[in-house]
Amino acid sequence: MKKGISRARKESNVVPPTTTGTAGLSAGEVAARVEAGSTNVMPDFSSRSLWDIFRANVLTLFNAIVAGSFLLLLLLGQWRDALFGFAAASNALIGVIQEYRAKKSLDHLAVLNSPLARVLRDGAVRDIDVEGVVEDDVLVLRAGDQVTADALVLDAQGLEVDESLLTGESDPVGKEAGAEVLSGSSVVSGHGRAKVIRVGPASFASRLTAEAKRFSLVHSEIRAGLNRVLRWITVALLPIMAIVANAQMQQQGGWQQAIATGGWQTGAVGAVASIIAMIPLGLVLMTSVAFAVGAVRLARQKVLIQELAAVEGLARVDVLCLDKTGTLTLGRIAFDAAHHVGAAPPEDWARVLGWFGADPDANATAQCLASSFPNDDGAGPDSSVAFSSARKWSAASFPAQASTAGAWVLGAPEIVLDARDAGAVPVLEAAAVLAATGLRTLVLAHSATGSWTGQDEPVLPAGLAPAVLLTFREEVRPDAAQTLAYFRDQGVGLRIISGDDPRTVAAVAREVGLATDNGFDARQLPEDPESLACVMEDHTVFGRVTPAQKKAMVQALQRRGHVVAMTGDGVNDALALKEADIGIAMDSAAAATKAVSRLVLLDGRFDRLPSVVGEGRRVIANIERVSMLFLAKTAYAVILSVTFGAMLWAFPLLPRQFSATDGITIGIPAFFLALMPNSRRYHPGFLKRSLSFAVPAGLITALAILAINAYSLQLNIGTKEMRTASVIVLTLVALWVLVVLSRPLNRWRAIIIVAMYAALVLLLTLPPLRDFFDFEVLSLEHLTASVLAGLLGAIAVEVLFRFHRRSLNARPRALV
Repeated sequence: MKKGISRARKESNVVPPTTTGTAGLSAGEVAARVEAGSTNVMPDFSSRSLWDIFRANVLTLFNAIVAGSFLLLLLLGQWRDALFGFAAASNALIGVIQEYRAKKSLDHLAVLNSPLARVLRDGAVRDIDVEGVVEDDVLVLRAGDQVTADALVLDAQGLEVDESLLTGESDPVGKEAGAEVLSGSSVVSGHGRAKVIRVGPASFASRLTAEAKRFSLVHSEIRAGLNRVLRWITVALLPIMAIVANAQMQQQGGWQQAIATGGWQTGAVGAVASIIAMIPLGLVLMTSVAFAVGAVRLARQKVLIQELAAVEGLARVDVLCLDKTGTLTLGRIAFDAAHHVGAAPPEDWARVLGWFGADPDANATAQCLASSFPNDDGAGPDSSVAFSSARKWSAASFPAQASTAGAWVLGAPEIVLDARDAGAVPVLEAAAVLAATGLRTLVLAHSATGSWTGQDEPVLPAGLAPAVLLTFREEVRPDAAQTLAYFRDQGVGLRIISGDDPRTVAAVAREVGLATDNGFDARQLPEDPESLACVMEDHTVFGRVTPAQKKAMVQALQRRGHVVAMTGDGVNDALALKEADIGIAMDSAAAATKAVSRLVLLDGRFDRLPSVVGEGRRVIANIERVSMLFLAKTAYAVILSVTFGAMLWAFPLLPRQFSATDGITIGIPAFFLALMPNSRRYHPGFLKRSLSFAVPAGLITALAILAINAYSLQLNIGTKEMRTASVIVLTLVALWVLVVLSRPLNRWRAIIIVAMYAALVLLLTLPPLRDFFDFEVLSLEHLTASVLAGLLGAIAVEVLFRFHRRSLNARPRALV
């Protein structure tokens, strides 16, 4: 790119030959188009405003209730009971940051990355900013340039354009006069001029960018499940709050007396305690922390996570769609083999191939010959013809005194050789067989006396005889076969999707270990979504796929219930990558492709994906375990709030006491559990599995607390003692929930559990802690009853866990 532009600066006063005679636009014509708005300025709209993000994450009924409770406690001077406010603020802040990061990636998305455009104006070539290009401008295109606006070719000499970023086809496309070139494509050989026909928002690059900028967050089953729980809690909060508030006021002698005596303040603290207890504030925070730590671990392996929940996503993937060029292959052609088919001595045609490979104007395919056929003697031809994709051949004529005397033509066998020639028939048949395996095939033919001189264009020399068949292949990534074998072993379905010929794609697929036929031609794909889904289920390899079809194919798989990951590196992959549950970009990907991807392999190592899957499994399995702790707490808080409210009992714990028990039974241990190794495979149904254990566990905990409170009321024990007894029972039962969910136990998990039991003892015995949390020393009888209630609750939790595990083992796809 830069090389092409710098060359233009040196030649800024040189106008290439033209068949049109145009001198480009005049200054006045340019000014008129600028005034009319026909410029190449791309629309600078934001994918989502910061206000929208802030409103979605902060200005919610859920946060309003939490913030109101927090402010009420501060106004009442009960700051020790308002510790939950920090967790709530952290949750909202993390949500804003995550979505803002995704927004910034999309806002910086660009398909065009050319620093300057080369245009013809007033008869002179000028370098201008891309945004300065106007409709009807004449672009001067040379090798290395990126096309900056959609244009119609006026004249061309060997002009070939790489459209792989747009279409997925790796072969350069020849462009003659009248052909269209799209913004975002690159010139790989030749030169020419093209008249701009679409600029700015109407150009191909802009339309693709606008579609890719559509805001979306990666689908996370964990996040979706937690959001569903939070919605349920939000709906339940107001009526439960009314029930609890009424009970608290009745404990103060009724509403009138509570308001008259100031007892409403004590009742308000109890009501807030019940509300905050129902909200799993730490679960959202812990989930985000686990995702973030996973992202940091993967960053050390050169894997960039652009959205935290993507760590989970790849662990759930059951279909992986792969682009061929740049993903399975390195995006370059490699020489495969030479097949001697003629009478010419190998040393002669090897010398000729050495020149073709060393030719500065050689295309990418011919350049592959340089390493296998060195140009040792440096002798060049008398004359030559550059390769043209329209002709599909190049040629060179060597002097009569050389051993390689005569005309040599390198090109497509079906073009170079005459099928009517009996000597050419077996060579053409051999070439067809090689091409059917996906190899690119060329023939080198020799004519002792022929000439390619024609009236207007070069023509094939007469008397061409084949000398050697040459085969080329795309260079496959060395790590591709091993990585795909891993996914097959893990039960992940594979789909190879490419814009290239289906036979070529199938050959690459076989090279990386996939058993397949000759591939499915996407030009025959049905448009009906259901029929398309059936084809996607039945076939593995697809060729001639357009960017729009790639997106539709991903959607078809998703409609069948699959969780789809898509890898790619071209702009043509951007829409499919964005639509997929997880988009994975290679290091060589275009800027637009990286912007819409959830993961970027920074070093281009395809074998990083298994470690990403492993990290995702660790995160998702540990979060599922932790979620059971938090949801069990929500369950017993709801049951306690409703039950105590209905019975007109004072709520059994203060907010600060709930904060203490949360820290011991959930917060601190959950932090460590969420970061520990865990290689369990994930299966759908996270929320159902979590609730099927958490709700019964919460019921057991609530019954144990109800029991000790009923016992305390019979003994006519004071409020502080009742709350202390409730904390003991709650902590003992909840700690056993932690024990069963930490299995299988290892040294570190055992240390954490023992430390939490020790923390409970310190909390109840150390005077500063006991006074801060408003605990009281219990009588021996009351303490014994509390411990006994806690132990009975722990036994019930053990029975529940064993039953729950057996029921999951009985289901064929349960996570155990």
